[in-house]
Amino acid sequence: MIGSLRKLGHQFDWPLAAFTVVILGLGLVNLYSATRVAPRHLYQQQLTWLAIGLMVFVLVASIDYRYYERLAPLFYGACVLLLILTLVHATNIKGSRRWLRLGVLSMQPSEFTKIGTLVLLSKLASLDGQELRARGLPYFLLMTAVILVPCGLIYLQPDLGTAGLLYLVGSSILLFSPARWTTKLQAFLITPALALLRIALGLKAYQKKRLLTFLDPTADPSGDGYHALQSMYAIGSGRLSGKGFLHGTQNQLQFLPEHWTDFPFAVWAEEWGLAGGVVLLLCYLLLILWALGVSATARDRFGQMLAFAVAALLFWHTVINIGMVTGVLTVVGVTLPLFSYGGSSLLTVLAAIGLLMNVSIRRYSY
Repeated sequence: MIGSLRKLGHQFDWPLAAFTVVILGLGLVNLYSATRVAPRHLYQQQLTWLAIGLMVFVLVASIDYRYYERLAPLFYGACVLLLILTLVHATNIKGSRRWLRLGVLSMQPSEFTKIGTLVLLSKLASLDGQELRARGLPYFLLMTAVILVPCGLIYLQPDLGTAGLLYLVGSSILLFSPARWTTKLQAFLITPALALLRIALGLKAYQKKRLLTFLDPTADPSGDGYHALQSMYAIGSGRLSGKGFLHGTQNQLQFLPEHWTDFPFAVWAEEWGLAGGVVLLLCYLLLILWALGVSATARDRFGQMLAFAVAALLFWHTVINIGMVTGVLTVVGVTLPLFSYGGSSLLTVLAAIGLLMNVSIRRYSY
């Protein structure tokens, strides 16, 4: 028994766990401040989701990841079916159909679809270079379709942010695969063509407004530009060292919209300043670099692709959220991983890190 515990202690990826716990802890501190005035119940809900998420993490990390490779098509198919059910049965909230109700709980299938898609893509891309090149463009188009099907269904909800994020993660996996560059280029030309066709058919009014507001937030400061402007005001007012915990005026006076989900970094930067922002971003950088290190030392091709896929998921989540909060990117509903409030988002990210821990532990098992 003692020998088994020592073996587990040796195999357990303590740095990965430490990076994850630190970001989770900082996120809870930030959420407490963001919801101190209202809505207060979200903090207790996040603690509940965190408890469930940790159980999901342990479960995902405990089962040999090679079983996930075998079940990848079934899991992906279930995710696609949930997306279709969402379009048909989900309640229309603010013009979107994104949530399915399970009794008193709600779930966002598009979040879980990220896991299903990256696992199947990792399986398809885990062939060695010679075999992948032998299968040529048709096989690569199949992998492209694995990305575009859920992206299209998520876009129809409509949720352009999540659809774009999923496409970026999937494309990163395809670029990392050992296929020929000419094959990759041919496949990637299809998606821009589809995007141009969609633009030619016409964007919705609110999508056009978001694009125009991104180019000039001051054009509609009390409407579509409000989110971006208030976020930049909060970040700028934090200066070097911040206003102090619970003393962020943009936050406490409720000027920041959705500051517990989409804009938690603005709350953090206002209260902890540039110094605090750098510390948080450094934590994400270390987590992503560690994930890439796990990928580089994985014992098989599937483990390598799976760890890289998790790194890509964390990277694009962080880049898009920080980009929209700082005004570099247009405002979309993409959360900051492990830091934002949200049950489905938290469960998805902890499941992804569970996969990463799974690959890391089994580097020493076979």
